[in-house]
Amino acid sequence: MAAIALSVSTVKPLGDRIFIKISESEEKTAGGILLPDSAKEKPQVGEIVAVGPGKRNDNGTIQTIDVAVGNKVLFSKYSGTDIKLGTEDYVLLSEKDILAIVS
Repeated sequence: MAAIALSVSTVKPLGDRIFIKISESEEKTAGGILLPDSAKEKPQVGEIVAVGPGKRNDNGTIQTIDVAVGNKVLFSKYSGTDIKLGTEDYVLLSEKDILAIVS
């Protein structure tokens, strides 16, 4: 099996999939207590770095995706596939798992 070097620029999502860079989670509570990595919750906010062409309808046309590269989005907590490239965390998920665009 050959090893493949992946980077953000080499990942192109297919269909209605979206590639998101996850925002860092909080390291302290509101009271100032430092949290260990095992106690941190999975972040649900991230920035879109790549978008697929869209979902193909029954009649063969492609329905475009409502979000674009650079949008900050809120997504479902346990959705998508977690991917680690270098030291950065990413998630690859379907458009239906995006809940809102955060401004």
